[in-house]
Amino acid sequence: MPLRRRAVLAAGALWAAQAGANAPPAAAVPAEVAANLPGATLKGAGRLRFLGLLIYEARLWAAPGKPDQPADDWSQHPLALEIQYARALDGGQIAERSLVEMRRQGDVAPATAAAWLAELQRLIPDVKAGDRLTAVFDPGQRLPLRLFANGVQRGQIGDAVLAQRFVGIWLSPATSERALRAALLGLAAP
Repeated sequence: MPLRRRAVLAAGALWAAQAGANAPPAAAVPAEVAANLPGATLKGAGRLRFLGLLIYEARLWAAPGKPDQPADDWSQHPLALEIQYARALDGGQIAERSLVEMRRQGDVAPATAAAWLAELQRLIPDVKAGDRLTAVFDPGQRLPLRLFANGVQRGQIGDAVLAQRFVGIWLSPATSERALRAALLGLAAP
């Protein structure tokens, strides 16, 4: 099997893996979260594992006054999703898998999908163990999503549907990772 095909299949399998039952240890509020969501609190945390290997740890930060927001209402409130990778992954493959996961939330026209993929490929870098990607989502803003890599802003997304679908990869009821969603939202496991 060619190396590129194996890498693409492995990236897909990573996203399809089940979340780990153990939550990662508590963490300090990242600077990019503190700057964009002053007073943010940790809502929940979880791990994504594949064949027992840790892929990443995820943390959901909620804006002040919203720590008890209903799970189905997540898209109406400012929040930040922080992913800390335990493995090296290709940014282009992360973007491709992100689009697959966003399509779980509803149909996406081919032209829209192509535009979204190009935008994600522009914003998502290659990652190595220890790298952090943070998405700050604020549905009330003209640019509702800001993406950071290791605390440095990579860019913003003005398409409200793309912004919501991207965060929905982890928080939508249609996610492929229901246990991770439950851990992030502080819910009982499904």
